[in-house]
Amino acid sequence: MTRIYVGNLSRETTEAELGAALGEGGRTVAKVILKRDGESGASRGFAFVDMGSAEEAAGAIAALHGKQLGGRTIKVAAAKELPGPRTSWREAAGETGGGRGRPR
Repeated sequence: MTRIYVGNLSRETTEAELGAALGEGGRTVAKVILKRDGESGASRGFAFVDMGSAEEAAGAIAALHGKQLGGRTIKVAAAKELPGPRTSWREAAGETGGGRGRPR
């Protein structure tokens, strides 16, 4: 499977709506991961989608990048792989020091 990134989504866009849009034309959508705020559960405005093949991912990017969905112009691109395993968002951001606040 090939993962794509979909950004600039409306906060009201659901996994089902996004999957239906990406599946138009017979493309296989294996999984939609709509990112949500941990506290409120509201959409963060972007998602990662696993497509059935690299060809289907390329087709979805070509067909939908710059198109309207939910009143917004969406961005569709190949998802970028982040290097190595991470244990926290702080590590992903390069903050390796412990504790709270700024480094001393």
